[in-house]
Amino acid sequence: MFRFICLALALVQFQFLLGAESTSAKTYQVYFLGGQSNMDGYGYVKDLPEDLQQQVPGVMIFHANPAPDGVPVDGRGIWAPLKPGHGAGFKSDGTANTYSNRFGTELTFAKTLKELAPEENFALIKISRGGTSLAIDAAGNFGCWDPDYEKGTGKGQGINQYDHFLAGMKRALQTRDIDQDGEADTLVPAGIVWMQGESDAVYTEEIARQYEANLKRLMDLIRASVLTDDLPVVIGRISDSGDNPEGKVWKYGEIVRSGQAAFVEKDKRAALVTSTDDYGYSDRWHYNSEGYLDLGRKFAQALWKLPQE
Repeated sequence: MFRFICLALALVQFQFLLGAESTSAKTYQVYFLGGQSNMDGYGYVKDLPEDLQQQVPGVMIFHANPAPDGVPVDGRGIWAPLKPGHGAGFKSDGTANTYSNRFGTELTFAKTLKELAPEENFALIKISRGGTSLAIDAAGNFGCWDPDYEKGTGKGQGINQYDHFLAGMKRALQTRDIDQDGEADTLVPAGIVWMQGESDAVYTEEIARQYEANLKRLMDLIRASVLTDDLPVVIGRISDSGDNPEGKVWKYGEIVRSGQAAFVEKDKRAALVTSTDDYGYSDRWHYNSEGYLDLGRKFAQALWKLPQE
């Protein structure tokens, strides 16, 4: 894994230098979007307002193919203009994207950024998988992000969401010309958006109490992967539909929420989006379409308010 990290870092640095050599190429502010299913997105494309039913001008996206733990490293994807269909069910084979009938926070996130800075170009890297945890013991059948994961057999042994993340970042950032206009582009790390934690709130109180430390570690590693130690981070606070006979879907949700708040309180470049408490649900686990539209806007606004230097 250490060799893979070094390779990813080298590719990031190489990409930035390539972009800097061209005086006429575009500069893109790059945001990483990661997490589990409420980052995947379960909004319905049919519910989108008219202004979001088409491409978002000036915004490119690299959406890595979701993959489970214990399989050969994936990370396949292509750079493409942002449009609807990057929600749950999206797939990529590294040559073409297969869009779904769902969307996540990416559309209103990008649209709000363009409203805040119309002259800027933005690029999104989305790598997420539903049900994934930070703790190895909370992975279930979905996967986890812990870099020390060693489970599995054969070629898949030790491979998990962190490895797929590095592979996706490598593929995204080694692309010289992301908008295919014939000029090498400059990619500038601008922020991290993280929506995850529900899976860590299911199993035991001990796992839930580890969330703050696990979150800090992963955010530090993601920052390191783009060579930006103080990269702004926005965390989406998990919430609960209450659609359960016991009244709580996430038994230890309040502990994870406290861990999210504690991380943000201790990190001057982090913010917590809490509007999730007000959203409706399409099922017991996922927000409705209106929720994802609002969450994307809130993510962009929160990042914009954080200190950049």
